[in-house]
Amino acid sequence: MHNPFLAELLGTMFLILLGDGVVACVLLNQSKGQNGGWIVITAGWAFAVLVGVFIAAALGSQAHINPAVTIGFAISTGDWSLTPVYIPAQMTGAFLGAVLVYLTYLPHWSGTPDPGLKLAVFCTNPAIRRLPANILTEVIGTFTLVLAVAAIVSKAASPPGGPAPALAPYLVGMLVWGIGLSLGGPTGYAINPARDLGPRIAHAILPIPGKGRSDWGYALVPVVGPLIGGAIGGVVILLLGIT
Repeated sequence: MHNPFLAELLGTMFLILLGDGVVACVLLNQSKGQNGGWIVITAGWAFAVLVGVFIAAALGSQAHINPAVTIGFAISTGDWSLTPVYIPAQMTGAFLGAVLVYLTYLPHWSGTPDPGLKLAVFCTNPAIRRLPANILTEVIGTFTLVLAVAAIVSKAASPPGGPAPALAPYLVGMLVWGIGLSLGGPTGYAINPARDLGPRIAHAILPIPGKGRSDWGYALVPVVGPLIGGAIGGVVILLLGIT
């Protein structure tokens, strides 16, 4: 089945289901994984990327599952035709994935009194709230992501034709794991506008007991920062001639 919209939607949906799911597992009260820590969260997100990329690729997309990657690759190739298909699919998939996380942990929301922990399941927040610095962190993290993904799938990285199709998702998952471990401390490494905005909307809409506010004052940071970082990555890919 070749359906790029459905591919990006389902790939992003499973990215968020497993990614936000591991955060819920670690943060929500009476979860068997409660207090698992940052290593568990970053590893869970790496596996979430792996699964999302495989699903999206199997259904016929280039498996971006991230608007920043889509924008970066559009800049580097000059081909913008996928943008109006991929980005709406990614946003919709991220929202649906967050809804599935909500349903999976349905008994745990009322048992977790801290609204901040509930919000953190769905979207990112900074360790130190300084918006210019927070945006810069997201720019650097997303630039690293886009440039490294381009390098991983490039022909030059693994002659004669780039890495085997089944290997690339594992390498991208390891890349995201590394970004989380190294650069994730300041902001929680959204590095993906859909990953943050779709679930944040779900948090605002869903009937989560005692959920508190959705922190819309911060919401632009994990959208604007990754888009800028992705765009810079696309320009650098073009300048370096990575193909």
